[in-house]
Amino acid sequence: MNLGTIEGASKAPHPKTPLKFVIEGKEFETFDQYKTGAELKQIAGIPPETELFLSISKPYQDELIENEKSVNLARPETEYFFVKKKLHFFINGQPFTWYKQYIRGVQIRELGNIPADEDLFLDIKEGWQDDQILDDEVVDLARPGKERFIAKQRSVEVTLIINAREKNWKETTISFEQVVVLAFGTYDNNPDKGYTVTYCRGLEPKPEGTMVKGSTVHVKNKMVFDVTATDKS
Repeated sequence: MNLGTIEGASKAPHPKTPLKFVIEGKEFETFDQYKTGAELKQIAGIPPETELFLSISKPYQDELIENEKSVNLARPETEYFFVKKKLHFFINGQPFTWYKQYIRGVQIRELGNIPADEDLFLDIKEGWQDDQILDDEVVDLARPGKERFIAKQRSVEVTLIINAREKNWKETTISFEQVVVLAFGTYDNNPDKGYTVTYCRGLEPKPEGTMVKGSTVHVKNKMVFDVTATDKS
């Protein structure tokens, strides 16, 4: 098979029968004799920055198809395109393929059709707590093994540990001021009154830290807060 890219190839008149080609094992059809690498990726749902290759018979090497290159699809043999680097993972037991090292929680939700009233978790081996994945959280899919994500019905209530006392909470986030109210019963907005709020055992990627006035954090069951009050006068 000859190498099949033609720089700046013009569009030929539509043939009577469609041209068939294969990308990642799936067959496609087109009436266009030439397709660019970018167009092929768009057809197959492959991100533009992913390297796409045209399969070439031995002893020749497979050809890298850049986004701007055009491929002649009208040659006698069916053209086969593939991606060398792809990552596999599972969502609720169903297999998925991703072409980047990283994926965001919201993208996992979209792929798995996970409803808004369910929380997303990275399945951790037995005996350890599963990691909750927030929508804006980034997950590395290139780690050893295949990542398994699971959806769980969102709990309507969690227990927070505030100054060593258990407090029930029914929201997915809590503000600096709300933590103070749970700790002391009220929030004093007097400029001479100050509060320090720290937390631990929270959600990744920042399971511990310090809150400031006006800030909020996502909560999880048994998350720990330490709150102190100071008089500046």
